[in-house]
Amino acid sequence: MSTLRNKVQLIGNLGNDPEIINLESGKTLAKFSIATNESYKNAEGEKVTDTQWHNVVAWGKTATIIEKYLTKGKEVAIEGKLTTRSYDDKDGNKRYATEVVCNELLMLGK
Repeated sequence: MSTLRNKVQLIGNLGNDPEIINLESGKTLAKFSIATNESYKNAEGEKVTDTQWHNVVAWGKTATIIEKYLTKGKEVAIEGKLTTRSYDDKDGNKRYATEVVCNELLMLGK
């Protein structure tokens, strides 16, 4: 059961081209968001699609693959873990960001 702790699997489409950051340490970071859709029927019987956006980060070789092959609209399956970090905005307010740290990536579609 320990392999199920903090594990996220998502299939969705990229909302924008990935942002690639090459750090001074030599590490590569890829940041992007994916949209997942869920459909259901409301009380009137109409089909409703609910879209959720997920922020994703990837490091190292995974980030390099993302830089090379992924663009806006591409469908991907990712596996990783949820992390939450905090930072202070320009007005000094504490903000929180929850992201999926991707450790596996599968390119889907055409």
